[in-house]
Amino acid sequence: MLTAGSQAPDFTANDQDGSPTSLADYQGNWVLLWWYPKASTPG
Repeated sequence: MLTAGSQAPDFTANDQDGSPTSLADYQGNWVLLWWYPKASTPG
């Protein structure tokens, strides 16, 4: 787990269109990461 204020590690994930995008692509910009649990799962 990251501590508040620490730098996020670089990673690559697919965007909503299935194209790979990397956190490094946004270096120098503010980035908001939003995720949610898989639909219909308990939690």
